[in-house]
Amino acid sequence: MTTMSRRAFLKKALGSLLAFVGLSGGTYYYAREMEPAMLSINEQEILSGRIPAAFQNYRIVQFSDTHIGFHYTLEQFRGLIAKINELEPDLLLFTGDLVDEPHIYNWNQNIVEHLSALKAKDGKYWIYGNHDHGGYGTDILLDVMEEGGFNLLRNSHTTIQKNRERIVLAGIDDLMLGRPDLRETLANANPDLFTILLAHEPDFADIAKDYPVDVQLSGHSHGGQVRFPFIGHLYTPVYAEKYVQGKYVLNDGNFTVHVNSGIGTTRLPYRFLCRPEIHVYTLKRS
Repeated sequence: MTTMSRRAFLKKALGSLLAFVGLSGGTYYYAREMEPAMLSINEQEILSGRIPAAFQNYRIVQFSDTHIGFHYTLEQFRGLIAKINELEPDLLLFTGDLVDEPHIYNWNQNIVEHLSALKAKDGKYWIYGNHDHGGYGTDILLDVMEEGGFNLLRNSHTTIQKNRERIVLAGIDDLMLGRPDLRETLANANPDLFTILLAHEPDFADIAKDYPVDVQLSGHSHGGQVRFPFIGHLYTPVYAEKYVQGKYVLNDGNFTVHVNSGIGTTRLPYRFLCRPEIHVYTLKRS
């Protein structure tokens, strides 16, 4: 049996106390009603000598974990779509968990129309998250996303081409409820091409770093949703315990993980010091 370290125990205990005192006091309204609506645009440069010249200043937009249905409405989703379209992405990526409980969600054509309204010059791609597979939602999500113009990457890859130069875009199945297979995903992919991997759970990076992958884009963690100064996050789901929020550089700078904090909430309808975010990545040939 593994035992919790004294430091980890103190962090959990103090964090729980702060959450109880803070979120049941003056910050409750802020964490419940205000911060979940305070969308952040997180702009990052991705630098690599492997990026082709034709992809210089190429703009990739990632959004994740909308969890529609759990304190996140279609009206809010429509506002998110307007924000994303204002960013004019070359490529649009969704890294999983569209609705919170697909087996009881009231599916209708409105969500398809909203997804269809999203625009990207070189296409829209998505991967499954654990909530997408949960509750027999796998086939429902596939139909809805396809009708909305999104292409599924499920243990598969594609190439994005500009001026006869190419990069690889790959995606694995969900780690918790799917059947992820990175070897199958990259089969017949050119390892000499700059490669971006979509993986819902960020801790998959410890596997991906040993493959010809340059960048992994993930979600799932929600950044912890509730964070406190000096303590950080109080809780993250399984497979989002090591890489929780932001950028991590591994393999002597040859592999980078970006963890998106998501749009919606799950389990508890709060965000504190952890705003919802859209990532905008600009490719730069270094």
